[in-house]
Amino acid sequence: MQVTQATKGSYTGGNTLVALGSNATSQHGTPRETVEKAVAALNAGPVHVVATSRFYLTPFIPVGQGADVVNAVALVETALPPEALLAHLHAVEARFDRERGTRWGDRTLDLDIVAMGDLVLPDAATVRRWMDLAPERQKREAPDRLILPHPRLQDRAFVLVPAADIAPDWAHPLTGQTIRNMRDALPGDEVAAVRVLEERP
Repeated sequence: MQVTQATKGSYTGGNTLVALGSNATSQHGTPRETVEKAVAALNAGPVHVVATSRFYLTPFIPVGQGADVVNAVALVETALPPEALLAHLHAVEARFDRERGTRWGDRTLDLDIVAMGDLVLPDAATVRRWMDLAPERQKREAPDRLILPHPRLQDRAFVLVPAADIAPDWAHPLTGQTIRNMRDALPGDEVAAVRVLEERP
């Protein structure tokens, strides 16, 4: 499914990609059950889920510091502005027992805004600075505000592989690279490590 882009630098609703992940049991069940129910929870109120990727199992990053993660990406429509959408996603996480504390740790549910149309937030220079941050600094530093598109998008097979199921032709507003381009540019072993989960019987 191709995502129709909004006017550059603005967001007028729709065409938002949200990444979902879980590697810890919540009151709603196993990580897979949690992600399934989180998709349903997203498809309510001010957010409408248009399409959802297949579910994947991915090694935890940093490797060895947590259980494998169930990942998916949803294409949603919403009239919420970015900060309001982020607050809404945090409220959904809280309903699934998410506790914000350790940055690199197990979590019942993680919801991240990957992109909203071709909106660049807060500005191109800030997004590029975070995109270019050295790996060792990535482990120590985190933005204190919402950055869009997500500055680590181009590096994350666990986002790009599922996103390619539903929005392969979405193009990064700063680089022009599509989801498919970015996925295919990653090392083959990183892509292969994102394994599709079998469908439920």
